[in-house]
Amino acid sequence: MPSRTSQAPRVAVLADSDTRWKWGALTARRIAAGDDPADAAEPAGFLLRGRATPTARQLAEVGVAADTVREVTAAEFLRALHDEGYDVVVLALVGGAVQALLHGIAALRLSRRPVLVTGYVGVVYEKLADGLLLRHGADVVLANSRHDADRFRAVYEGVGADASSVTEAALPFLGGAPYQRREGRDTVVFAVQPSVPESRSDRLYLLGRLAGHARLHPSREVLVKLRSRPGEHTTHLEELPYQRLAERLPGGLPPNLSLVYGHMGEVLDRTDLLVTVSSTAALEALHRRVPTAVLTDLGVREALGNHHFLGSGLLTSWDRLDRGHRPVPDEEWLARQGVAADGRYGAAFDEARERVAALLRRPELPPLTPYYTPATAPGYLPGILARHRLAADGSPLPGTAPAAGPTGLRRVVRDVVRGAARGAYRHGVQRVAPVIRRMGEL
Repeated sequence: MPSRTSQAPRVAVLADSDTRWKWGALTARRIAAGDDPADAAEPAGFLLRGRATPTARQLAEVGVAADTVREVTAAEFLRALHDEGYDVVVLALVGGAVQALLHGIAALRLSRRPVLVTGYVGVVYEKLADGLLLRHGADVVLANSRHDADRFRAVYEGVGADASSVTEAALPFLGGAPYQRREGRDTVVFAVQPSVPESRSDRLYLLGRLAGHARLHPSREVLVKLRSRPGEHTTHLEELPYQRLAERLPGGLPPNLSLVYGHMGEVLDRTDLLVTVSSTAALEALHRRVPTAVLTDLGVREALGNHHFLGSGLLTSWDRLDRGHRPVPDEEWLARQGVAADGRYGAAFDEARERVAALLRRPELPPLTPYYTPATAPGYLPGILARHRLAADGSPLPGTAPAAGPTGLRRVVRDVVRGAARGAYRHGVQRVAPVIRRMGEL
């Protein structure tokens, strides 16, 4: 294993969706870099196999590449960690997977374990305590803002857990050219979310209002920024893709309304107003000073996540937007969210970088001590570990960690079978499940 002081650390990123891969890879570059992030070595990429494993197209669209990206199970990743040795591991995963890997890495009993970093890909508006306690035990739990750092510490201290791992940073993908109004251009972008809102009627309502806005302003370009193509999954399940609903919209789509894919940063380059229910894209837009609106049409509710924007000055409705209203963000709120475009973003990862470097310099890292153990959560932890085929002590269950994966034709056949299985699952989620649910409501 390389010396922690003689050369750049070896970094691995384990992610379970396209957006978490984007967050994890960019975070790895920022915390492992020196003064210039461009000098950092590319992290080794691992994708945790599951329902949201991204496709090659999704990985390309988020705009973050890696020299190699391998699809693995939890047991296969633990084997790679044991055999290949990494200095820093970024766990860009859902909370339960983070907890399972913490116990799995502890069970490896490595002579020198890696520094473990985790966090959240965007706005944290649900399952705050659950998600945080599942991440407890990592060396660094990144908070994307001062607001989040305060909340995270309060949760840990509230259960008597060590809160020293909480480290204030920012979303790693903020950036881009500051917004400038251009004559002859007027583009409104609606940033969709896979699971918000959830119901067909709410989604059709939003599509209808978008179409109405486009008809009301025929010289204005209205774009619906999509997250995934039908059959693909992101961090959250999308049972009712807007593409499918648009095909059935009464009156169809007006000619100045389009459905678009692509990298969010590139879409923001031509955006004059970003509209959303509660997407993290709002923070990307605000960082660039793009006018941004958070909708209240469906209420201000925890289930929608737009309650996160209370006090932001951004909450408004389609009725007001139709009449030309443009929300003005509250500067104090922006500062607490880590998105103020005032030059401070360049230093946002200094604390995290220094903390990781200090841990790497230590002759020995402390044992991993997650809050959840067989003693503190005997009715919860075993199920979390079992979902990732790990035993109660964190070790892989028999038969789950082969010495070497298949090669050649066997590997091709395995990948085809797995791809077909995922496709069938996604078809069931997006087509069959909604029909069954509607039948149950009859």
